[in-house]
Amino acid sequence: MSTTNQPSYLNFDHDHYPWKPDIDYRKHPEKYQVGKGEQGVLICEPYKSEIGQYWRFKTPQIATSSSEKIMALFYTYLKHGEFVGADMARKYLQMGYTRARRYANYKGGRKYDKEKEYATLDRGTGDPQKAESAAIFYQCWKKAEADPLYLKHKLAWKKTYG
Repeated sequence: MSTTNQPSYLNFDHDHYPWKPDIDYRKHPEKYQVGKGEQGVLICEPYKSEIGQYWRFKTPQIATSSSEKIMALFYTYLKHGEFVGADMARKYLQMGYTRARRYANYKGGRKYDKEKEYATLDRGTGDPQKAESAAIFYQCWKKAEADPLYLKHKLAWKKTYG
């Protein structure tokens, strides 16, 4: 077990975080920022509720069903010109990969031991089945991220809104 820096979620600055739970991002898409990685994924409504209900990775079968449903939502949002929804779906696919990997690497998905000054727990103690789930989400995430229409909208969005 090795000691590392504290996890980034400690001392989190809510006031300066650009995503807010009290904004309806369908009604006010201009307030949405793409950000990095999965930022805002568990905050931005109504997309959080629409997509999050399908986000599961317990087994490869569940991950397959989940990622297929989220991909369908991704394409629906793109078809209807809802870039925010498409980006949020992409973020849920990415989060499916990262969270499943966390559970594949660490028993119970716990990377830090808060009782021991947030020392990193032993890697390789997790559930190998979650690695399969992660691979399923990874393929979908990369497919969504590379979609030409999504890329076009993302570039325009970042240029206009950040």
